[in-house]
Amino acid sequence: MSGSNAIVLEVAALTDLGRTRDHNEDTYLVADLTKGTTDVLNASRAELGPKGSLFLVADGMGGAAAGELASALAADTIFEALRASWTADRATEPETFAKQIKAAVEAANDRIHRYAAEHQESRGMGTTATVAGVLGSRLHLAQVGDSRAYLVRNGLAVQLTKDQSLIQRLIDAGELTEDQAAQSERRNIILQALGPDARIRVDVTYQDIAHGDTLILCSDGLSGQVTRDEIGQLVAETPNLTDLPARLVALANERGGPDNITVVAVRFQGAGLPAPVSVDDLGYHAHPSIDISGEQPAQPLAAPVVPPEPPADEPEITPPTRRTGSPVMMAAIGVAILLVLLAVFLIVA
Repeated sequence: MSGSNAIVLEVAALTDLGRTRDHNEDTYLVADLTKGTTDVLNASRAELGPKGSLFLVADGMGGAAAGELASALAADTIFEALRASWTADRATEPETFAKQIKAAVEAANDRIHRYAAEHQESRGMGTTATVAGVLGSRLHLAQVGDSRAYLVRNGLAVQLTKDQSLIQRLIDAGELTEDQAAQSERRNIILQALGPDARIRVDVTYQDIAHGDTLILCSDGLSGQVTRDEIGQLVAETPNLTDLPARLVALANERGGPDNITVVAVRFQGAGLPAPVSVDDLGYHAHPSIDISGEQPAQPLAAPVVPPEPPADEPEITPPTRRTGSPVMMAAIGVAILLVLLAVFLIVA
């Protein structure tokens, strides 16, 4: 796509240790899938090619350096899988692209899971992955875990992904509000990650983009400290995209920086994109060509689910009283009684 129909991407990214961690387990990736390279650098402007571009944030977890290794394996595997299956293929259909992204994420899960099985010191390693592929005027997103994707339009940030977390499940069920969730001690319990289980459920969604939109991918080191509204405000206040990741990271660090912080920012421009109309069409959209209903359901990873305490105005249900003594013992006693009665009868007779 070139000339009057060009779509131009401006990209900036940053990862930071934060204020409390001694090593960084986050990884990000920016790749040109037309060229099959990862040479898209910070502050670069590049025309979107016919095979699109790829952006990723992964937040690793595990003992020692296992989390750092898991996130790096995820980024490498997803990129290499797409370069082999998408870049090298003649297909250009958006549906095929979305399915290839999903397959690449599944391949990353398989690789990390097998590595952990073969290396005792890495057992339990895992990583989140928020992956965004842009092809034409549409974003295709794949989500595992609780890193996030936002799209900012006219200063308003809208979350495109859903956290695969216990808290998000409680919000969806109406048990918690978003304000309550932000204060919950269980907000770090995620239901899925790449690596711990042999099978995963990849959440595949999409979003159409417009001229001037800005995509933000981030680990929870940012989203846990900086609100969605603050992200939108900072994007609006920072016309030079090069400065944006550093400003977001600085704000998270000002609030304690309790985790690694990673931000990938992408601004979409060019005559190949429509003018923005409103934010009504922004949000979480399940991909129409990918059915995930039959995939393995997510289960908690970080800790077991704690059942809620019964409400104060409801009495607790007392379990039934257990009977003591085994059936064999009761039968033996019965036989003994019968023998005694029989002996008494014979003596009297």
